[in-house]
Amino acid sequence: MQVWIQHLSGLQAGTDESFAEVDNMEMREIGHSGIVVNGLGLGCWAIGGGSWWGENDDRTSVDTIYRAVHLGVEWIDTARVYGFGHSEEVIGRALHSVPRHKVILSTKCALQWNTTEGEYHFSRDGHDVYRNLTPQSIRNDLELSLKALGTDYIDVLYTHWQCREYGLVPVDETMSELIRMKKEGTIRAIGASNVNLQVLRDYASSGELDVIQEKLSILDRKAETELLPFCEEHGISLQTYSTLEQGLLAGRTPDSYVPRPGEVREGRKWWQPEGIRLANQMLAGWSDLAASSIC
Repeated sequence: MQVWIQHLSGLQAGTDESFAEVDNMEMREIGHSGIVVNGLGLGCWAIGGGSWWGENDDRTSVDTIYRAVHLGVEWIDTARVYGFGHSEEVIGRALHSVPRHKVILSTKCALQWNTTEGEYHFSRDGHDVYRNLTPQSIRNDLELSLKALGTDYIDVLYTHWQCREYGLVPVDETMSELIRMKKEGTIRAIGASNVNLQVLRDYASSGELDVIQEKLSILDRKAETELLPFCEEHGISLQTYSTLEQGLLAGRTPDSYVPRPGEVREGRKWWQPEGIRLANQMLAGWSDLAASSIC
């Protein structure tokens, strides 16, 4: 399953009846979880702000989430580490004006910055972040996420990044805790993000994995080679991220654009001068097709 990210903004909060019921949109089950959702999702990494994305107006972010749900976007995706908790807090504020049953809410665990346990991952905005997939670590993250989001359950909980050292924390230990959470009702579906085929097999053999989240765009189709065939064979859904290459495929980036030092696009392959130029050439070649599709 591919979930295409669309950024919407504008509407103010209203009643339950004001939320759109989207007709003629393909509905998909997340793995075998029984959760059925349409094909549009709202990714909330940028809402976290910080040096990755620059500072945001939280009121605009709340209105964006509300308008997205109003127009029929059901899946809202975030992570503990997005803005070091800020993305979850903003979503929690938005959900005060959104009926909980109107959204499928996913977040991610196993990246921690309040301890030095686990594998070092990166440093940013004064935080040292570690990958920690131990049962205690993901349990702590879940509790923090529930509090920040203002909810008593998460629809999909992903492990965000896997151990670089294979087997450092055995997948079956991580999976056992996720299964325990599912039985408790604090999560409804189990996901894993940024996996390779070996780790994906471990998850699938340790319990029922419902979904993976991986990068996939028309410019980066690596996930199609090994991960997608395995998922199709085992009934595991695929939720994609960076489907628009962090905005490049929206067709609004000039060839001369240079990412700011420290921002999320800095150093990315397709945000180099030659990558931007090639992407814009590709999009320009589709202008007639795009115009006829809109008409």
